[in-house]
Amino acid sequence: MVDELAGREGDNGEVPLDDVDRRIISELTRDGRMSVTQVAENVHISRAHAYTRIARLTGEGVLTKFTALVDPIKAGLKSSAYVTLKVSQHSWRELREELRSIPEVHHIALVGGDFDVILLVRAIDNTDLRRVIFDQLQSMPGVLDTQTFLVFEDVDTR
Repeated sequence: MVDELAGREGDNGEVPLDDVDRRIISELTRDGRMSVTQVAENVHISRAHAYTRIARLTGEGVLTKFTALVDPIKAGLKSSAYVTLKVSQHSWRELREELRSIPEVHHIALVGGDFDVILLVRAIDNTDLRRVIFDQLQSMPGVLDTQTFLVFEDVDTR
C-alpha cells in the first residue's frame, strides 16, 4: 500500500544505493536547485559521473521530483492541522484519489494504528480549515471518523 501511495503500484523492489548515491541524495535534498557541477564537487566525483548517477536515481524513481519548500505562513496559509481519518475497508484507492484533488491537503499517509490515514491540511485561516474538514473530508464516502490536531508551530528538519 505504501508503494501505491507513492504512485508506484506493483513495484515494491528496493533500489540498491551506495554511499555516493546517498551523498548525492543528501545534497539534492538540502538544495534541489544545486547544479550537477556543484553536486559533483560536493560529493567529490566527476560532473559526468554525477550526471549519470542523478539520471539513474531519477529513472529508477528514487528521486521523484525537484521542488521548493514553501514557508506556509509567508505564503498566506496561516492555519494547519493534522487530520486523521478512519475509513471503511476497501475504500482506500478511491479515497486516495479524492484526497489528492483537494488543494489544501499537502500530505497523505496510509498508516497503521488507531486510525487509517493521516493528512497534513494547510488553509488560509481557521474558517477555511473548518470548510475543508467539515464540508469536504467528513462528507467523503468511506470516511467513518476524523480527528483534528491543530499545528501551532512547524519545524522543517530537511
